[in-house]
Amino acid sequence: MRLLVVEDHATLADRIAQGLRQAGMAVDAVYDGAAALSVAAQTTYDVVVLDRDLPVIHGDRVCQTLAGSGPRVLMLTAAGEVDDRVDGLELGADDYLPKPFDFAELVARVRALARRAPSAPPVLRRGDLTVDRARHRASRGSRALLLTRKEFGVLETLLAAEGALVSAEELLDQVWDANIDPFSNVVSVTLTRLRHKLGDPPLIETVVGKGYRM
Repeated sequence: MRLLVVEDHATLADRIAQGLRQAGMAVDAVYDGAAALSVAAQTTYDVVVLDRDLPVIHGDRVCQTLAGSGPRVLMLTAAGEVDDRVDGLELGADDYLPKPFDFAELVARVRALARRAPSAPPVLRRGDLTVDRARHRASRGSRALLLTRKEFGVLETLLAAEGALVSAEELLDQVWDANIDPFSNVVSVTLTRLRHKLGDPPLIETVVGKGYRM
């Protein structure tokens, strides 16, 4: 799951992003509305966590631009009165969480929004392999798979592709965030560990020079 956090207080934005990464998500953070629209035009996000009172381009305009274009929008703002929430939802936001907030609730709302995307069913299956995106659990047959956050993200992305080829670049884009070195071998290393944990018969095929598929 790939997220964008848009918050003008850089320390808060980075803390939110770090907390969401610890919850198993790939997260980018920007600090103004113009940067939000710029990165959203280049990267596919499942959910955008959006502060309303942003510099350069106001959060309301960012919300209107993003609404209906792909990502779900969760407005996260200090303006928490009923009228404010109604205004945010009418702008196109999918959910609205006032500050201060409980972080566990933020994680739950983000996951709920990601599950609402038509292309993102909450449970993915292929043969005897099951990936429960909502509970962040995976199993093969009766055996639970103990996966790291990145291993889970790679498996989730490959399963969601329904047999289509997924390049290493696409895996970097969906599972890691903008801070990853694009020339790193982290994808191949993660896949090696994942294959070992999945066991036999093998489920992931490598197409040399092109990518991977289930």
